[in-house]
Amino acid sequence: MPHSLRKTRKKRGSRTVGWGRVGQHRRTGGKPYRNSGRHKALWSYVIKYDPDYYSKTGFTSPKGHKLRNSISIVNVGTLDSLAEKIATEQEGKSFVDLESVGYMKLLGSGKITKALTVKVPYFSETAAEKIREAGGEIIGARQEEEVSKEAEQKGEEGAEE
Repeated sequence: MPHSLRKTRKKRGSRTVGWGRVGQHRRTGGKPYRNSGRHKALWSYVIKYDPDYYSKTGFTSPKGHKLRNSISIVNVGTLDSLAEKIATEQEGKSFVDLESVGYMKLLGSGKITKALTVKVPYFSETAAEKIREAGGEIIGARQEEEVSKEAEQKGEEGAEE
């Protein structure tokens, strides 16, 4: 028959909660497959009986991983304030070179009010649409690829005729 006062409830308020004075919760791990002390007193056990307890695939620095995979991004909504600081005039339009500032990708969150010519290596489709709607232009790696593909397609069509 179940009762409401289990051992843990009974032991509340006591100093050691039934685990003794010296080795409280000793040899119990944080997860079902792990035991504490494997780096210390139980190291010889790990070497002998469980050599794959720690993976042997090598070490990857978390900082190095972040630096390798990080691309600094900026949203379209912040371009107006950025343009005030770093824009230069070219052909009657404000020119913003995001790559020189350190941004690698332009994303489409936010609104833009100024007509800007933006140079950035990578950009999303929504960012390009918003800049074009505001009367601006976007220059980037994707655009250069599209131009080269169009030229190839025109060349193929001319060769077929």
